[in-house]
Formats: sequence, structure tokens, C-alpha cells
Amino acid sequence: MPPIENDTGKNELKTRIQDLIDSNQVLVFSKSYCPYCVKVKDLFKELKVECNVVELDLMEEGTNYQEMLLEMTGQKTVPNVFINKTHLGGCDNTLKAHKDGSLQQLLSGENEAYDYDLIVIGGGSGGLACSKESANLGKKVMVLDYVVPTPKGTSWGLGGTCVNVGCIPKKLMHQTALLSTAMQDARKFGWEFDETVKHNWNTMKEAVNNYIGSLNWGYRVALRDKNVNYVNAYAEFIEPHKIKATNKRGKETFYTAAKFILATGERPRYLGIPGDREYCITSDDLFSLSYCPGKTLVIGASYVALECGGFLAGLGLDVTVMVRSILLRGFDQDMANRAGEHMEEHGVKFLRKYVPVKVEELEAGTPGKLKVTAKSTETDEIIEGEYNTVLIAVGRDACTDKIGLDKAGVKVNPKNGKIPVNDEEQTNVPHIYAIGDILQDKWELTPVAIQAGKLLARRLYAGSKAKCDYVNVPTTVFTPLEYGACGLSEERATELYGQENIEVFHSLFWPLEFTLPNRDNNKCYAKIICNKLDNDRVIGFHYLGPNAGEVTQGFGAAMKCGATKEQLDGTIGIHPTCAEIFTTMEVTKSSGGDITQAGCCG
Repeated sequence: MPPIENDTGKNELKTRIQDLIDSNQVLVFSKSYCPYCVKVKDLFKELKVECNVVELDLMEEGTNYQEMLLEMTGQKTVPNVFINKTHLGGCDNTLKAHKDGSLQQLLSGENEAYDYDLIVIGGGSGGLACSKESANLGKKVMVLDYVVPTPKGTSWGLGGTCVNVGCIPKKLMHQTALLSTAMQDARKFGWEFDETVKHNWNTMKEAVNNYIGSLNWGYRVALRDKNVNYVNAYAEFIEPHKIKATNKRGKETFYTAAKFILATGERPRYLGIPGDREYCITSDDLFSLSYCPGKTLVIGASYVALECGGFLAGLGLDVTVMVRSILLRGFDQDMANRAGEHMEEHGVKFLRKYVPVKVEELEAGTPGKLKVTAKSTETDEIIEGEYNTVLIAVGRDACTDKIGLDKAGVKVNPKNGKIPVNDEEQTNVPHIYAIGDILQDKWELTPVAIQAGKLLARRLYAGSKAKCDYVNVPTTVFTPLEYGACGLSEERATELYGQENIEVFHSLFWPLEFTLPNRDNNKCYAKIICNKLDNDRVIGFHYLGPNAGEVTQGFGAAMKCGATKEQLDGTIGIHPTCAEIFTTMEVTKSSGGDITQAGCCG
């Protein structure tokens, strides 16, 4: 048929095409011989979606249709796909939409115009990583972050727990304490200094907080540079695709998005006893405390409790740690107890098998004086003690109970507020995802949240299939003698494989740098747990000694590659280092052999 010359004919054709678009959920303009058209038609067959196909090469007006479609859509090629009256495009666009989930949204009629492609709730490490990656991939992204002040009024800037009240200030204050030990060691290495050495809390606090402030600013600049809209407001779902954002002045604004990522993190748990919120602090307050805490009681046996208690003692403070049951629950108990023993030998007092029942203020001040009443977990004994500061570190709660998840239909574990997700971090609501510390049965570690956030963005918007690997994640507890671990604890390995199927190689050691000051002889400890059923593959790595994070990181990479005991034995150690101990371990726990080291070469 010749091309249509007059406007009437053109308008009639346009109306006919528009009617087809309006009256079909899925409409594909195709050519029967085109392989790309076949791909698209096969996709809809696979999805069990009925589609109306117009084969342009088999109809008399095919060329005119194609010219009109060019005018209407800017696309002349086939396939030319429409879903629920929306022009999707060709083969590549359709396949990409299938991969990133937007095809499903179009098919279900969720093709209304949202304010954003993605809204991330939470401006911590995971949320920032995910938002920046999504923006890099061309999406319109918003980040909402709001820090509810602590009972003491402490608040902070963008960056989440790690940057503001976690890893960063913790490691810097731990380093402050290590410098105290280094100064004590220095005289044995020949350094002579006569002046009185004392620590100024405010100098340290200001330096740490100035550094954190620079990081907060850097994050804001990075979001702005990537065109991510950052809003300092508290987000709460009011519909599955709609949130209410309330700023610090109480002003409410509403936003919609096609997808949401929950990255709200956790906050310290309180005890629920008289005086805990009124008079005690948590790690959320400690790192920006305007005064030296003085004589301190740390309540808890978590890694936060032991790290904070450790560095406060290292600054010369009188520190007591009150422990309800065991140290470092979830970690290897052999290692946890050795770390605790080292703290005890270096001046940290432990009150074991006690729980606080009441905290009272005896004197106000900075610091003031508090009286703590505690009871034994085993008898009726009641004890009392006076302290300047009481630091609660008994665990953390997921920040999920006040963000309207019920309005969005997201399932939450009622016991702990954690969110169950599939292996792609997707909640039970398909367009809502979750990452970081709020996930059920996943690691609560900053690098894990960052990795999960980046990979999630790439799966959503770049067609990637890579998922976050939550197995063999290396980590370090920054106690005074640091503890690095990767893989299974000895308890867990025994539970999974049976005592008869694992072999534990272990050794005490004495770092060369500890020898001249003559301290901590054979107090450092290393062990690996091997699976006898799998060529003695290393399934657990544990190290107690200096620079544990640096040592553990490399062995974490080796375990990711499936390292065996034979491969460690075949690796030449770097001498004289602490890490070389893992290349020379010969004594098994089951043998009961002597594991003390006689000198730098064993």
C-alpha cells in the first residue's frame, strides 16, 4: 500500500494505533522474522503474560504503521513494546526492565509517576554506598537520615553509627590507649623523658570530633556531587510507595518512590531499670562526652563493652566491667576469655554473674557520682558501688519499630525488630529491600553493609547478578589485646562437623616488640580450625595479638580462596612478625602438646 499523503489518513492511522495501545495490556509491534522480536515474545511467554502481537511484515499497511510509530515514539525499529499504555521501547529496554524489576511494575499497573526511582532510608555506610551507586547508574535517588537524640541529648551528622559513634572514634580512642603503652615501653628501648605524662580528654575528644565532622561534610559533598537528594528528616511509611518525612522543626513532607531500601541501623539498648536513661550513658554519648568520665562502670560483655572498657582503662581510668554471663557472646569463647584475662591482668576489674537493678544519682556534675545496686544471677546477694560514669553496652536494637513498616506490609521479627530478607536483600514486599545491621541473621559490620548496598544497586539497575557473600567475613574486636577472627568459632565448628572431624592447631607467641619491655610473655594466641573431611580446609581463623585487623584481613582473603592447612604450611612466613605463626603451627589441641614459644624462632 502506498504511503499516506493526507492529514486525515494520518490521523485515522494514529487513532487506530492509539486504540490498539489503549486496549491491550501488552502490545508488541513486531516482524515475524526478526530475532529480537522473537526474544521479546518468548520473554512474555515465559512470564505467562498474554500479549497482542502486530506483525508489521505480514500486513499491507506495515510500512505506514512503522512510519507512524516513529512519529509517535521516536522509534522506527522493532520490536516496539507498549505495556499498560506506556511505551517501553525495543528488545534491550524490555530485557533490562525485566532484570531491574520495572517490567513487573509496569505489568502490575504500577507505572504511575513517582517522585524518585529510589528512596534510601538511613544515611549510614550501607545506605550511602547504595544511594551513590544507584545515582551513578542514572537513577533519581533520595537519602533520608535523621538521628533521634539520646536521652542525654547527643546527636550527630551524616554517616551513621560507624563514622560518628562506632568504628572510627572507637579505633582512634583505642589508638590513644595504645600510645600510653608505647610510652611505657619506650624507656626500655632507650627513650629518656622526665616530664610528667598525663592525658587530656578534651584534646583527644576535640581531635576525634573534628575528624568526624570532616567525614560528615565529605559525605554531604559526595551525595551532592552525584545528584542524590539528601534530606535530614525522619522517614515513616504511610503507604507502600509513599513516606512522610518529618524534619527537626516538625515540618512534614511527603515523597513517593518506585523502590525503597531500608538502612536504618541500630541503636544501643537500655536496661529498663530505674535511673538507666536518666543517669547512664551509652556508646552513642561516650565519644563526644565533654568531660573525662572518671571512675567508670561498664555494664555488658559485648564487643562494645570490652572495647570501651579497654581503652578507658588504657587512658588511666578506674574501670569495672559488670558481666551477666559470658564474654563476647557469638564469638569463640576460648578467644573471648583470653582477651578478658588480658584486660584483667592490666587493671580492668570484672564483676561476674551480676546484673544492675537500680542506678541513683548521689552528686550531679561532669562527671557526677552515681550509686549502682546490682544483684547476683546465682544467689540473693545484693552489692552496691559508687562510680562517676555508668556506660551501658548490653547490645543494640534495630531501628525498625517507628518507620511505619506495617503500613507498607513489611514483615519484621517481633522479638528483635530485625527484617528477614531473601538472598537478594528483598523483603516480603517486592519493591522494598533492606541492608546492614537490621537484617535477620546477618553480620552487623560496616563493610558488609557497604558491599551489600553496592551490589544491590547493581542488581537493581545494571542487570548484575552478584550477591553479597555473608560467609567467612573477617572481623576484629579492638580490645587492648586485639582479637581477629574469620569463619567458625571452635564451638560452632564442633556443632556442625563433630569433634572427631575437626583439627585445631594452636600456639601461644610473644611478639618481638614485647620482648624488650618484657611484657605479656606468651599471652598472645593463635589457632586455626580445620575440617578433616575436606582436605584440612581452614574453617576457622583466630588471632589474639597486636594489629589483629591487619593480620586477619589477609587470611580472610586466603579463606575466601579455600586455604588448607597444607597451603599455610607451604607459605613462607615473614620474619620477625606475629602473622608468621600461622605458617609454622604444628601442635594440635587434641594432642595436649606444649604451645609456649621459647624465642622469636620458636
